[in-house]
Amino acid sequence: MKGKKIIIGVTGGIAAYKTAHLVREFIKAGAEVKVLMTKAGKEFITPLTMATLSKNPVLTDFFNPENGDWNSHVDLGLWADAMIIAPATANTLAKMNHGIADNLLLTSYLSAKCPIFFAPAMDLDMYQHPATQQNITDLVKRRNICIDAGSGELASGLIGKGRMAEPTDIFKAVNSFFNKKLSLSGKNVLITAGPTYEPIDPVRFIGNYSSGKMGYALAKECKNRGANVTLISGPVSIEKPEGINMVNVTSAQQMMDACLNEFNEIDIAIMNAAVADYTPSETSDKKIKRKGDEMSIKLKPTKDIAAELGSLKKENQILIGFALETDNEEENAAKKLIKKKLDFIVLNSLQDKGAGFGYDTNKISIVFADNNIKKFELKSKKEVAEDIVDEIETLIEGFNINLTTRV
Repeated sequence: MKGKKIIIGVTGGIAAYKTAHLVREFIKAGAEVKVLMTKAGKEFITPLTMATLSKNPVLTDFFNPENGDWNSHVDLGLWADAMIIAPATANTLAKMNHGIADNLLLTSYLSAKCPIFFAPAMDLDMYQHPATQQNITDLVKRRNICIDAGSGELASGLIGKGRMAEPTDIFKAVNSFFNKKLSLSGKNVLITAGPTYEPIDPVRFIGNYSSGKMGYALAKECKNRGANVTLISGPVSIEKPEGINMVNVTSAQQMMDACLNEFNEIDIAIMNAAVADYTPSETSDKKIKRKGDEMSIKLKPTKDIAAELGSLKKENQILIGFALETDNEEENAAKKLIKKKLDFIVLNSLQDKGAGFGYDTNKISIVFADNNIKKFELKSKKEVAEDIVDEIETLIEGFNINLTTRV
């Protein structure tokens, strides 16, 4: 946890006294901790205690009434590597689920770009109530991580489920999450992204609408899991990701050359780019002037990068393809998977609302070599990247088992 930036949110439950121990666990592990407290949370444990343990001022309000200093929930959401809400009361869970932003903790939660953990804590009847259970279910569906309550004697004197998980267990859950995210440590990953532009003359080209968002999300996710990532990108308007080896290209041939240059040292290749299938047979070195009522451009096929890499693929390399289809989607994707010797292919359909070029969301199906198909709901491209990399990790585990068996 050394160097990790952690937000710990404290809400109004008796279990708040345990959160002091949780803060201490993260500080001992080398993390930087900022504590956010609700008004009710301050009734159970003092901000002074939390500030002393965290070595940072405790944030409770949007601004300091004495000097007007603003506590930006947006900046907090961007700062953190993880946010942990412990205890998470029934009231706070309901507000989290329904997007109610009436305090600094909740606005920071809604702004957070990092993984969110929450540790429910309440009396057993409140915990068992269908509304609370539905809120927990909904939050987990949205990729929040629940550190489940334990059973035992509660503050009310009743015995049952509702006790906040112990601080050591919460710390272990977060620590394990980050260890899992380094599961690609030492792996060399090649990702292609964006469109290619095939030049007609110095000012015109043949291209497509790919934004590159999906490929860049994949690059960030692989980097977050410890991989050494090389991102070969066509022309896009996306900021360069930190810590990633960038290779900028324009045409299909340039992308092919860049892939071939890298592929021999690559463990995993993800062919996400929307590469042009055809390119002009001839390119004018001067702007073509308008003349006549018609103009014809003769095209020739580009080389299929995924198929070329498939023909070169070694036994211990993983090759992932993408297919964007408008009809006979699954059948066409399956054919491409076999032809290009892919380990699986990610299928996008332009029939799905919110999927395809330009969107921040995507809806995919993954077609495997054994003809199995796994379908996913519409999600953000960050979440889709997580799903795809999860499936790649499953492949790696299978490869390792097979290699061990052969040895």
